Amino acid sequence: MTTRSLPSLFRSREPFATVLLRRCALFAVLCSLLLLTPLAQSAQVDNVRLWAAPDHARLVFDLSGHAEADIFLLDDPRRLVIDLDDSGLNTELSSLNLDGSAITAVRSGVRDGNGLRVVLELSRAVEPRHFTLPPNDQYGHRLVVDMEYPGESAVENPIDPIEAMIREQEIAASRGRAERAESSSPEVNAESAIASQPAAPHPRRDIIIAIDPGHGGEDPGAIGPGGTREKDVVMEISRRLQRLVDDTDGFRAVMIRDGDYYIGLRQRTRIAREQKADFFVSIHADAFNSPRPSGSSVYALSQRGATSETAQWLAASENQADLIGGVDGNLSLNDKDEVLRGVLLDLTMTATLNDSLAIGGQVLDQLGRVNRLHRSRVEQAGFMVLKSPDIPSLLIETGFISNPDEERRLRDSGHQQKLAESIFAGLAEHFRRNPPPASLLAWQRDNQRSPSGNEYRIQPGDTLSQIAARHGVPVGQLKQANELNGDVIRVGQVLRIPRS
Repeated sequence: MTTRSLPSLFRSREPFATVLLRRCALFAVLCSLLLLTPLAQSAQVDNVRLWAAPDHARLVFDLSGHAEADIFLLDDPRRLVIDLDDSGLNTELSSLNLDGSAITAVRSGVRDGNGLRVVLELSRAVEPRHFTLPPNDQYGHRLVVDMEYPGESAVENPIDPIEAMIREQEIAASRGRAERAESSSPEVNAESAIASQPAAPHPRRDIIIAIDPGHGGEDPGAIGPGGTREKDVVMEISRRLQRLVDDTDGFRAVMIRDGDYYIGLRQRTRIAREQKADFFVSIHADAFNSPRPSGSSVYALSQRGATSETAQWLAASENQADLIGGVDGNLSLNDKDEVLRGVLLDLTMTATLNDSLAIGGQVLDQLGRVNRLHRSRVEQAGFMVLKSPDIPSLLIETGFISNPDEERRLRDSGHQQKLAESIFAGLAEHFRRNPPPASLLAWQRDNQRSPSGNEYRIQPGDTLSQIAARHGVPVGQLKQANELNGDVIRVGQVLRIPRS
């Protein structure tokens, strides 16, 4: 063995002990430097985004890596504290737009030497929650902090309480037909009492259209080759549709979201139900991994989706409150056995699905006049936002944002207006043919036609029993011929008189 094969420590011309001491001293210096130097931060906050909604705000921290967070509230004054372990700030919080949120100011500081503390000063009480998200195609690691405002509605202009009451009466009436269809012991005394009630004034209520611009907030939806975001396009089309609805007598629009923020899919249908909507339409723009597909599509809920949703309404613990109060708060299912609950919900879903398909056909016909159709019939799928058991619902893909030519058209204000007009024309045509009984459109229809020999227009003071006696027909037969379920009759309403 030669000296060249020995380790360098032993080949040194200096005494072995001297070399060893020098290297130990160097090692000690390095260790002390490491002890004095803070540990490298595991994540940097590269950006902070805020989405303000009427009932909540969402704060999103874009992170360079995963970071654990702890959040808590402080009082006097109100503050929300967000602590991130082993993290630093790599952005300016002063540039964050706080408009429309409960946050009045944001400040930050170093915590425990190597952590980050962000403090939000609040103008009102909030209920916070937070979660982390892994990277996806558009974003890296994220920390999401939601601040919900207790007692606030997601809708900026909720339905008038009187209109809500009228709508509830109508819903109860339609559900009562289904319930009586399964009942073998009709309540004769109650029927007689109702038949003796004088006709009520016609409420002439508005037909409520719930408009849902898809996606929103940190969810941009599909992005076209030119950078157009689906959430922006569908919001423009939805606002144009809102103006058309609100400018037409007998109709009123409710926007499910009216700004750039995200709402959960089930919450969208829940908002529509809370607002007593007669119809729900979700506006989207399609996309594909090829630029070739183009055209508009209209979707209703599939029968399989309706069946599975019925089962979920019956089984899911989160729906127990709805079942106790009825699927719409009026049809009580808590006193029915499991089979009957399933039958009643299935009848509701089937009727709703049939209405959805009928309205979808009208909308598709109108869309075909302003844009190429991707499918020539109403498609059916299990989209979550269509799974409302008591509101006819459609999802409309206005065009393929992934197609460069169609992306350009979807950005064009004139084309957006034509799409909105075609959607409204389709649904308005349906409701003019089939207006809800207490609606202004029903009152207009009844007053524009002259009753024939076998029809009668209800006058002030009329009762159902008087009308039946006057025309020599049983009350039950008169109600059956007019699909009355025992609810009040209204002045101006036209009844068909069956031949005895």
